Amino acid sequence: MSRLALYFHTIRHLRPIQIGARVWHRVCRPRADLRPAPALRLLTAPYIPPVPAVPSLVARDRFRLLNVERRCVTAADWRLPDATKLWTYHLHYFDDLNARDSTARASWHKELLERWVSENPPGVGTGWEPYPVSRRVVNWIKWAARDNALPRSCHASLAVQVRWLSRRLEFQILGNHLLANAKALVHAGLYFEGAEAERWYRRGIDIINQQLREQVLADGGHFELSPMYHALVLEDLLDLINLLRACGRKPAADWYAAVGRMRRWLLIMSHPDGEISFFNDAAFGAAAPPAELEAYASRLGLGPALEHGAPLEVLPASGYVRATAGPAYLICDCAEVGPMYQPGHAHADTLSFELSLAGNRVLVNSGISEYGSHAERQRQRGTAAHNTVTINGQNSSETWAGFRVARRAHAQLCDVSYDGAAVIEGRHDGYTRLPGRNRHTRRWILDRQSLRIEDRISGAFQRAEARLHLHPAIEAHITTPGKVILSSGGRELAILDFEGADSVELARGTWHPQFGAIAENTLVTVTFSGSSLATYLTWPGS
Repeated sequence: MSRLALYFHTIRHLRPIQIGARVWHRVCRPRADLRPAPALRLLTAPYIPPVPAVPSLVARDRFRLLNVERRCVTAADWRLPDATKLWTYHLHYFDDLNARDSTARASWHKELLERWVSENPPGVGTGWEPYPVSRRVVNWIKWAARDNALPRSCHASLAVQVRWLSRRLEFQILGNHLLANAKALVHAGLYFEGAEAERWYRRGIDIINQQLREQVLADGGHFELSPMYHALVLEDLLDLINLLRACGRKPAADWYAAVGRMRRWLLIMSHPDGEISFFNDAAFGAAAPPAELEAYASRLGLGPALEHGAPLEVLPASGYVRATAGPAYLICDCAEVGPMYQPGHAHADTLSFELSLAGNRVLVNSGISEYGSHAERQRQRGTAAHNTVTINGQNSSETWAGFRVARRAHAQLCDVSYDGAAVIEGRHDGYTRLPGRNRHTRRWILDRQSLRIEDRISGAFQRAEARLHLHPAIEAHITTPGKVILSSGGRELAILDFEGADSVELARGTWHPQFGAIAENTLVTVTFSGSSLATYLTWPGS
């Protein structure tokens, strides 16, 4: 597909406000407002300990971020040319201020805070882009709310940063970025007092109220449909409720309702090991684990999570379904790629699934290890990196340039039922752009002894491939043509059989549980040229 066509099919979904804001950000650069900071506001109620971040400051001037260690010794090191942009973003977040055992690093923190102000002049460099400004403002204020005093230079800089941010809100991106901007405005509006602070607070609250109605779906899912970003947004809301209460403000009832739905959604979309599933951009370590978010909600007195333990849980607004039977725990993706105007964290993973057996992950989507526009990120976003079907070697949605999607699959959850066995069926039209105008329909049938997957493809095509990515702890070997034995620790775990396959092959692949992390795994590739393929997975006792 030509570059021009990719741009056309991407841009046509954007909202006018995104296009206008993109132009504004490119041609207009406000001057930093260096007026003195407003007065400090005192808390009127206890500030509840938030979720502790993973420590990232491993020495006075050494950071371990995204599984990569680098030093930050001089002013130039805040903008290391050989570091990825995401690594540099994290360097400017100051997450370690609120990490586990942060008090033991208090002297390092104060030195780094003052260094940041002196070595990052207003409006210059990556650290002054709206998203890292938002994350840093929140972290500095959360640190101060935990009975720490910001150095005088940081107190003054904080006001300059918020004024800068208020004129650079990310309406060109929207989604979770705009919520992060608004969260920072609210935090600043409650850290300071006076008319200027109240304006920040009111603007942030207005954005959050408007965005929550759009971004939190009726079933509780965040509309970008990434469990990782869902967890980040949920923590944002818990932080906001915490600070509002500490400042004598009353969070809106709608916020509590949204948090309740979001907590339930996240628990449904997590595996028995307690961690999130990998759909769209998702990896461990970037967001707080579900258990830590539940503990935070409990500290805030929000009560237990809504009921989420039925054998069949349907998230109709999101398009995900979770089913359990015997030792099996199945999560199926019949979802859209995300909001049409912001699919930046979408993968071409339509009709993929993940499976745990006896509490351990067995079939996994490949995860994500990096951002940017590199070929490896493109591969990780592609259909072949997920437990679903490719036709003629194509992606179901045209993911490109790191965070863009041109023509995208539209998915439909067609059938869900439970009568001793769970039946889930979905279809998508992502391959109708191919000469055969192909549509892919997939049906999962799960009972206590087995999982059957039925794939049907309409229209003519040359070659289709169904892929099954195994967790690194799972071994596989082919015994007879078309039969694969799965084992773990030398113990037979399950048997894979196929009906309608032309060939079944094993190859080495990679799984990406965290940013910067690569684990070798086994990939089962099943090639078929007929209109249907049946996959049978049975486990001992069946």
